[in-house]
Amino acid sequence: MLTTRTVPAVTTNENPTTAVESPTTAAAAGDFILGGDLRISRLGFGAMRLALGGRVREPAAGVAILRRAVELGVSHIDTAASYGFGDLHAHEMIRQALSPYPDDLVIATKVGPLLEGGGAFADPATAQRRLVEQDLRRLGRDHLDLVYLRVGGMGKPGGESIGERFAALAELRREGLIRHLGVSHVDATQLAEARSIAPVAAVQNRFSVHDQDDLPILAQCEQGGIAYVPYFPLGGGRARVDQAPVATVAARHRATAAQVALAWLLATSPVTLAIPGTSSLDHLVENITAAGIRLTAEDLAELAGQRSPLPPRG
Repeated sequence: MLTTRTVPAVTTNENPTTAVESPTTAAAAGDFILGGDLRISRLGFGAMRLALGGRVREPAAGVAILRRAVELGVSHIDTAASYGFGDLHAHEMIRQALSPYPDDLVIATKVGPLLEGGGAFADPATAQRRLVEQDLRRLGRDHLDLVYLRVGGMGKPGGESIGERFAALAELRREGLIRHLGVSHVDATQLAEARSIAPVAAVQNRFSVHDQDDLPILAQCEQGGIAYVPYFPLGGGRARVDQAPVATVAARHRATAAQVALAWLLATSPVTLAIPGTSSLDHLVENITAAGIRLTAEDLAELAGQRSPLPPRG
């Protein structure tokens, strides 16, 4: 499932907070074949911070960031129906920046419960169809490349059936409105339930170098050739990414802690994709530069909280 290109490893600059003059492109991370037929860059871009929680407040700034991401080789953009605040919406910035879309660009979006009149919409099939049709209009597409069913809130995943809602998305896939299906914020039971209904091309769960509770789900994805796309790849504020041992490894590579955290995700499994988001052009370049960082076995052991054995002497 993983294909790589021959590219030189990145040489990070003396000052890791300054963008390099000739930035590494996302191609340095290699590609992944999503769902068996869509080639995407393993280092993508998450659009949440363009409309929520970031500094961008003018659509033109978000448009510039999106265009630069694609110039730097990103072919996987992750967005969601909920990524909007007031008149600012990630979908509409993506359409303004990138439509007509490049043939090799994959846009993933997430849908969940539809609220109407303060309560959840009663019929899951109607709700999912309405959300998908809304995303199609906002993005200016005749189909969606990848649609995740986003389950629950921000607490521990699990505890509810997702079958009815996922089946509704599977029907839209049969109609040609969706190419591939994914699930987000699920446990093993929910993933198995979804896979019993239709092929699952991707799982998007919380996972980072400081939050590795989801390793069993990642292992299932690796066995099934399913893309594993961590949200909050830099921790999402749960832990400072520049804590040891990440800071120690970063100093060794003359890189930032965030770059090492992203490089670790890419090194953890061939099915892992990274979708860091940002509202800064400089930070965008910094994130993509992480695609070229090659962590050693010693680095990986240290990041796992272990010490690699000393090589034999003599």
